[in-house]
Amino acid sequence: MALITIQNLSLGYDSHAIVENLNFTVNTGDYLCIVGENGSGKTTLMKTLLHLQEPVSGQIRMGDGLKKNEIGYLPQQTMVQKDFPASVSEIVLSGCQGRCGLRPFYNKEEKELAKTNMERMGIMPLKDRCYRELSGGQQQRVLLARALCATQKVLLLDEPVAGLDPKVTAEMYDLIETLNREGVTIIMISHDIAAAVRYASHILHIGDTVFFGTKEEYMNSDAGKLFFLQQKGGEA
Repeated sequence: MALITIQNLSLGYDSHAIVENLNFTVNTGDYLCIVGENGSGKTTLMKTLLHLQEPVSGQIRMGDGLKKNEIGYLPQQTMVQKDFPASVSEIVLSGCQGRCGLRPFYNKEEKELAKTNMERMGIMPLKDRCYRELSGGQQQRVLLARALCATQKVLLLDEPVAGLDPKVTAEMYDLIETLNREGVTIIMISHDIAAAVRYASHILHIGDTVFFGTKEEYMNSDAGKLFFLQQKGGEA
């Protein structure tokens, strides 16, 4: 079933489009990787999907009962955010804010949800630790647990392994893949084309050429072949 349907979407700032006429559908259980050159509009698309930014034109339709406040989001961290002086449990619990409505406190159910998601991410032993004292990989697990408190349906991840070492990167990809197998729909921005091809069910390429399809279709497309060669060249 379609969770998110994009029709003729144009993205940009101050009515100036940087990406035009995007059309794609994200179905329940999909694992969509958004790839493309730097500055091509990937993060702008994610902010637009989150309704943090208005599109220049076009439509975003939510399906399967999905509401705006039921989308989990793991953004790229700034240095200020990495130094945030709160406990792990406080940060994870803050992911329940969308469930509180006008209540100024968290109820028992929300506290249990935060506990469950800390257990899912393997961070219960860290629950009383200060967030800024954690390693980069531990911080990402905390933020992933926080995002899961907002949703059981769809997670939007903006470069979730940026700056992590290879071992922690592999662990993070495994966590995300497990969540997807458990039924969480994944939409992830990635510069790692090898990981995108390994884990994703679908690829959205944004740039001079726009492509949307399965990962197999992408690897056989001109856009996919060219981008893959550019990535390999950049690693050489």
